Amino acid sequence: MWVVGLTGGIATGKSTVSGLLRDKGVPIVDADIIARKVVEPGTTGLKQIVKYFGEVVLFPDGSLDRKKLGSVIFNDESKRKRLNTILHPAIRRMMVWEVVKHWLCGKKYCVLDVPLLIEGPLWKWVAQVAVVYCPEEIQLERLVQRDGSTREDASARLSSQLSIVDKVKYADVVIDNSGTRENLESQVTALVYDLEKTVGWTWMLSWLIPPYGILSAAWILTRRAISRKTKSN
Repeated sequence: MWVVGLTGGIATGKSTVSGLLRDKGVPIVDADIIARKVVEPGTTGLKQIVKYFGEVVLFPDGSLDRKKLGSVIFNDESKRKRLNTILHPAIRRMMVWEVVKHWLCGKKYCVLDVPLLIEGPLWKWVAQVAVVYCPEEIQLERLVQRDGSTREDASARLSSQLSIVDKVKYADVVIDNSGTRENLESQVTALVYDLEKTVGWTWMLSWLIPPYGILSAAWILTRRAISRKTKSN
């Protein structure tokens, strides 16, 4: 199965692109949705969080109070790292399982919608990286309009993340969202067309003959690793 990693920066329009792909029937594995699922009441993830942080991070109904948890870890690097060690393995396991389910259903490809794909760094484990881009000034303006924040606060949020320019360096495909909605839709259509062309009929071999799929995936990841190393030298 051909797996595309989709990412972008805050207010670049990644969620919009993900929605357009979903509308075209492309299977989407959304990391944000999975991140909420792994901390639902009764999950191992939530139990581990409560064990470490205490019941103070829960609502009266036993669900996770994300805002409270955020305030607890905001200025404490050690607690933030501890939370990541609890959440990240669970999120990745569920993401892998979602990909496998799409493969078992005979899907040719799927898209991993991951905000921190590069920082993870999960980009090493996908066949193709697609980055939703817009210039940082447009990104800043959209963030101010979306959240009603000041330019100073919005700029601080952007500065705390890996810049969109740096993310583009990892991209196999750049989706430019600095123009019109129609232009964005045409780029998404082109991406789906290219995926169909790239995957072709070989997906049937990986589905009918699992060992072929495993070897094919290993070859793709190895080739990407060599290509990335060559570019960095």
